[in-house]
Amino acid sequence: MAIFRHARSEGPAYFATALERKSIAFTLIPLDEGAKVPSDARAFSGVAFMGGPMSVHDELPWIAPALELVRNAVRQEIPVLGHCLGGQLMSKALGGEVTRAKVKEIGWGEVQVQDNAVAREWFGDLERFESFHWHGETFSIPPGFTRVLGNAHCANQAFALGKHLGMQCHVEMTEDLVRSWLKGGADEIRKSAASAGVQTPSEIERRIAQRVEALHKVADRIYDRWISGLSRGS
Repeated sequence: MAIFRHARSEGPAYFATALERKSIAFTLIPLDEGAKVPSDARAFSGVAFMGGPMSVHDELPWIAPALELVRNAVRQEIPVLGHCLGGQLMSKALGGEVTRAKVKEIGWGEVQVQDNAVAREWFGDLERFESFHWHGETFSIPPGFTRVLGNAHCANQAFALGKHLGMQCHVEMTEDLVRSWLKGGADEIRKSAASAGVQTPSEIERRIAQRVEALHKVADRIYDRWISGLSRGS
């Protein structure tokens, strides 16, 4: 399977750990280093897109091919997974819209599992959990997909259809990744401090080990469900 990285600071992190635990081989495709987007998803058993500080509306050379790859994969029922920017790419590719969020979110925040059959397929009896957030844009739910997660600041936190899942929140976080983002994003946090959805660095680091451990349990459920849909291939 293939994992597309859009920024060196936003690698697969715990997602890679989950894949390795299941002995799932993956190829990391670093678009931030100029790697090309394949045109045919059949080369892979699944495709996953990580986050990034850019917008799906930016004029970057890999965005249009990435959107087409998402459509190509869905047409061929090859599982697609999106984290934050990856979820926004999925939404735009599949007929949704990506717009500026009313409330920027940075830090920990509860999300609610929606009360529908599709959400139950992915989350079982889980009703809510605390996830990590770092976004200033949001997506709409693409036609044919179902909202499976939402929260007070962002109604659309995830959508799903069959083997495909797009998320606005970050379930791939590790302690090291959180601290790395805090260091690299310190200016953004200061400039966004007035937002009701932005936490201080000290709050983000409070109980970080316990928060990450709890998030990993949710991520395991999500990743196990997605991995179960992988087709045979690389």
